[in-house]
Amino acid sequence: MLDGEARTIGRGERAQARTYAYAEPETVDALLEVLVEATAHYLKMQADAGAQVLKIFESWAEGLPDDLFERLVLKPHQALVRRVRELGVTVPLIGFPRGSAALAERYAAECEVQAVALDTACPLEVGRRVQKVRPIQGALDPLLLRAGGPLLDRRVDQLMEAWGRGPWIFNLGHGILPDVPIAHVEQVLKRIGAQ
Repeated sequence: MLDGEARTIGRGERAQARTYAYAEPETVDALLEVLVEATAHYLKMQADAGAQVLKIFESWAEGLPDDLFERLVLKPHQALVRRVRELGVTVPLIGFPRGSAALAERYAAECEVQAVALDTACPLEVGRRVQKVRPIQGALDPLLLRAGGPLLDRRVDQLMEAWGRGPWIFNLGHGILPDVPIAHVEQVLKRIGAQ
């Protein structure tokens, strides 16, 4: 959304928006307020249509320093959760600050979501610590699922050993790719079932 404005400030997809967030904080904060309100109503529509769980994807949380993470991710997510609840939505919310494993514990402690999704780069130990605060979801690499084979079994075993006592929702660290062989999905399901 900021690309048009940010184009005059910097180069590179995330660099432009981040630079703009530093250079024009009032403008970005005002935009975030609009996005929180619009997203809250969108999530309400999803719940009204029958969604049993809602997930808040923050795909650009990666690599943010503490202060920018607080301003661009944490505070807007806190406001979004409050607004969704004010609108009467009662289904569980999962927050996904993608690529922010270093700040995942803080997110879990300060954002009133019911679970925190972790991406493929999240260290197992970080997941264990987050699990002490909130249930977690994730973090099998979708490319490993595509590849299959013994490395897939090994990673499933590692995840199960690290996080399997829960609370944890076994999932990918991001979405399933369209060309993943069904046999690889079955391989994972059998591996989980055998645990």
